[in-house]
Amino acid sequence: MLAALNLVDTGARTNEDIFTGASQWSPQGRLFGGQVLAQSVVAATRTVQVERPIHSMHGYFLRPGALEVPITFAVDRIHDGRSFSTRRTQAYQQGLPILSMIASFQTVDEGLEHQKAMPEGVPDPETLADERELLSTIDHPAARFWASGRPFEMRHVEGPIYLPTGGERTASQGVWLRARGRMPDDPALHRAALAYASDYTILEPILRRHGVAWATPGLKAASLDHAMWWHRPARVDEWLLYVQESPTAGGGRGLSHGRIYSRDGALVASVAQEGMTRVPGAS
Repeated sequence: MLAALNLVDTGARTNEDIFTGASQWSPQGRLFGGQVLAQSVVAATRTVQVERPIHSMHGYFLRPGALEVPITFAVDRIHDGRSFSTRRTQAYQQGLPILSMIASFQTVDEGLEHQKAMPEGVPDPETLADERELLSTIDHPAARFWASGRPFEMRHVEGPIYLPTGGERTASQGVWLRARGRMPDDPALHRAALAYASDYTILEPILRRHGVAWATPGLKAASLDHAMWWHRPARVDEWLLYVQESPTAGGGRGLSHGRIYSRDGALVASVAQEGMTRVPGAS
C-alpha cells in the first residue's frame, strides 16, 4: 500500500498538477477502488498547505481500472480561502477517466463538538478469529490474496461472509481493521490509508441482509460512488472499529453507511457508498 501511495510528481500543466501512481494487482481482475481513492486523496493533499488536512471527499467510480496500466492523477486547484481549500482530482488510465473526486481541506479549528457513541459490548479484536486462517483454507486466488497480500487485517464481529454461513440476515455489521505493520507518522498518509480501507467491506451489509456470500456464483458487486468525512485524527496501524449498516437496496444498487471509531471510542470518520449489487435470480 505504501508503494502505491508514493505518487510521482510530474509537474504542473496549465491549471493542473499532475502525478502518476502504480497499479496494484487485485484478484478481482480490476483495480481495487479504495486504492484509487487513497491515491486521489494523496494527489490532492500534495497541492494543499500541510496545516490544512482533508476533511471530506466525494468520488465517482467511472470505469474499471486496469491492473497493468499506471494511473495519472490531475489535480485542479479550485479554490483556496482563508480556512478552506477545494481540489478536484481526476484519475486517468490511457487517457480515459476512471475516477472523479472532489475534496475539501480545512485549517484546524475549534468549535462545538459531539459524536454518536461507539456501540457497547463489541468484542475486542483479539477475541475474534484471525481471518487469514480461514482464507488460507480456501482454494481460490482471491482468498489466497486476501489471506496474505491484503495490506489490512480485518476481523468481522458477526463472522465473515466469504462463504455461505447461514447466519442472521441483518443489514448491519462491525469489522475491526488495522494496517499490517507500522506506518510512518505522517497524519496525511494515515487519512489517505483510511480512505483505502473504507472501501473494503462497506457493501457487505447489503449482502448480509439477503444471505448472499462473496462466493455466490454470478454475484456482481462494484462501488459506484463514495463519500467520506474525517472527523478526528487516527492511526490506521492501530485497531479501528468500522460499524456499517445498509438502509436500503433496490434496482440492482444498494446504499451503505459506515462509522469508524478508534479503540478508545472516538468517532474518527464517516462513510457513505452506493454500489452495484446484482445477484442471479434476485427479484
